[in-house]
Amino acid sequence: MLKDKIKSLAKAYKEEVIANRRHLHSHPELSYQEFETAKYVASKLEEIGITDLEKKANTGWTALIKGKNPEKKVIALRADMDALPIIEANEVPYKSQNPGVMHACGHDAHTASLLGAAKILHEVKDQFEGTIKLIFQPGEEVAPGGASYMIKDGALENPRPAGIIGQHVMPFIPAGKVGFRQGIYMASADELYITVKGKGGHGAMPETLIDPVLIASHMIVALQQVVSRAASPKIPSVLSFGKVEALGATNVIPNEVKIQGTFRTLNEDWRAKAHEKMLSIAKGLVEGMGGEVDFEIRKGYPFLENDPELTARATTAAKAYLGEENVVDLDIWMAAEDFAYYSQEIDGCFYRLGTRNEAKGIVSGVHTPTFDIEEDALEIGAGLMAWLAVAELEKA
Repeated sequence: MLKDKIKSLAKAYKEEVIANRRHLHSHPELSYQEFETAKYVASKLEEIGITDLEKKANTGWTALIKGKNPEKKVIALRADMDALPIIEANEVPYKSQNPGVMHACGHDAHTASLLGAAKILHEVKDQFEGTIKLIFQPGEEVAPGGASYMIKDGALENPRPAGIIGQHVMPFIPAGKVGFRQGIYMASADELYITVKGKGGHGAMPETLIDPVLIASHMIVALQQVVSRAASPKIPSVLSFGKVEALGATNVIPNEVKIQGTFRTLNEDWRAKAHEKMLSIAKGLVEGMGGEVDFEIRKGYPFLENDPELTARATTAAKAYLGEENVVDLDIWMAAEDFAYYSQEIDGCFYRLGTRNEAKGIVSGVHTPTFDIEEDALEIGAGLMAWLAVAELEKA
């Protein structure tokens, strides 16, 4: 059976996948700066024998693996390649060699897994019908998202896939297991940049000032009404402010306060209304207290929705590959992912690869200096991606 062949190859190539992951982890590059990573990916694909590469979005790649009857159906597999501006705290042989940059979200594992899947699929290409498009994208971590640039540069054309499958590590799921969810899964993400302007001066003479610190404090509290009173309780929403900068002193009131935050939700209509509501509340309150406000909303990724039918088929295929007990149901996740752009264009399935190992202390969340993965999970990471692609082609 082809499934057993893929399993065997995933086991055989496991150490190579781990080696690729370690190389990438040691040499992380920030979003849209993945120049050496892109060269490494291209060299590994060419070693496999995949030479049909097209550069996209400056540091991204697409490549094709053609089986028998290649026009019958096309399915895409996607990995992201960028790292984060984090100083790694792990003391491991493959620790980041680029100061202040770290693969703290598992994109090294995603890229290594897709390279492994590519090697497996290239080896068995005479045993399936259709074409598998590989997508290695830059810039997942920084808005507007590398996926949007890849799409604009034609990554979903010539040929156009019927669907796309993406995999992401999950440190809250034990290694050996994977997770799926049909329908709406991840949130949209917008960045908020606010400046509240007043009139600063000596803190002992408040009657002569327009205190932007006080105004900003009222505004932050008032804006929470957008979620608590304006949003339907049936629509998950999050409004958080993570940075407030008032450069005064104990007895100095500054002229302005700068604030940064994020707004996330799972409904595009409500998202637009919430933007209007936030602007209205901020302007009315700040001006009512004598100040001025600049309120910029930078729209980020849309919400991510997994196509129910594609995801149901992928879940069934994963259970056949790993056993039903190793496939878990995922809950809604209020983080954001630019894979959402692909799922707005074609059927998408975005699932989770368990990478947790409590016995080894591998428990840290993503975007932390101590994030790491149980590397044994990469055997599944490569093999399952290959199997899901082949299984989906068989459903043509």
